[in-house]
Amino acid sequence: MALCFALCLAVLAGCGGDPVPDAAGREVRALLAQRAHAVLTGDARAYERTERTAAGGADLFENVRDVPLSSWEYRLTRLDHSGAKATASVRLRYRVKGYDRAPLTARRTLSLTRDDGRWYVTAERPAKKSGEQLWDQGRVTAERGERSLVLGVGRSAAELRTHREIADRAVPAVRAAWPGGWPERVVVLVPRSLDGMAGLLGAPASGYRGIAAVTTGEAGGSGSSPADRIIINPDAYGVLGDFGKQVVLTHETTHVATRAQTSAATPLWLSEGFADWVGYRDTGRTAAQAAPELRRAVLDGRVPKALPEDDDFGFGGDADALAQSYEGAWLACRMIAERWGERKLTDFYRAVGGHKRRAGAVEDALRDVLDTTPEDFTARWRTYLRSELG
Repeated sequence: MALCFALCLAVLAGCGGDPVPDAAGREVRALLAQRAHAVLTGDARAYERTERTAAGGADLFENVRDVPLSSWEYRLTRLDHSGAKATASVRLRYRVKGYDRAPLTARRTLSLTRDDGRWYVTAERPAKKSGEQLWDQGRVTAERGERSLVLGVGRSAAELRTHREIADRAVPAVRAAWPGGWPERVVVLVPRSLDGMAGLLGAPASGYRGIAAVTTGEAGGSGSSPADRIIINPDAYGVLGDFGKQVVLTHETTHVATRAQTSAATPLWLSEGFADWVGYRDTGRTAAQAAPELRRAVLDGRVPKALPEDDDFGFGGDADALAQSYEGAWLACRMIAERWGERKLTDFYRAVGGHKRRAGAVEDALRDVLDTTPEDFTARWRTYLRSELG
């Protein structure tokens, strides 16, 4: 039994090489293994035995307690120690039960102190230049749905239930447009504020002001980002009506579904336009209703000459221009679905994403899937804008 427990501790601490080979390193790895096991099993007493936290410090154990975890492991990568004080750099690997197919990795920094011949954790925080985890912002509350898990900090139970209901409706809507090849389940994070959203993304809040939600990890299928999270900006999302909230979460769920088929070869007009097409699919909204900014431009004689470039989708710039880029991208995908069929639209998306590089990806897919050229497609799109918005 003792050997079995020792092996479990070794697995929890991480295997493969020993970046910190001295005695202090071995002791700290054992401490981290005990801490990880306590978090995973919900053993409060065992967790307390790993800590010497100052009064008023963040309580990670309580903050993460409602999160359904299937794994939680620390791997020590660096240890700087002098006397009874130390700083440990670690990689936290964890999985949310029933949702993550592989562990997510977060870089963490732990402050340590040595007392009575043992090391203790005095603080745990995100590593420098790393994004926060939701539990760094406070106690997490979980709402479990049939197809979704909503995790929130500082939000009411009623609000989280509403998010859960919307997410549960989004999944089958996306499945109908993009069948198979994805888990058909989503994790939604709801921080306390815009600043909380920015903390999770490790980016300035100014870049996401007015953005209702984003999805992390949607680009590429390499496995380096093994799970997606839909992160809601409660400030912007909260002012939307029921219809707008549903479109936003369906849009973001589409990114979750298509991530494995979205690559560096996929232009943003296609990934964002497709997500909007799924979001508006079967809602009955007309082009004029769903593309008001672009309609104003078309009525003013300013029909775009070309499909939006990736830079046109940058946050924090001209809001009207950004809206026109999204609307034009949506209408390009809507045109494909109407002119060539919905199956051709999904085939086109997969073909572009399956290309080895950006150069030639759209051109080849236009030729092979839609039997057209970039020039002809653009001309058709401009005519479509005039007919739908003019």
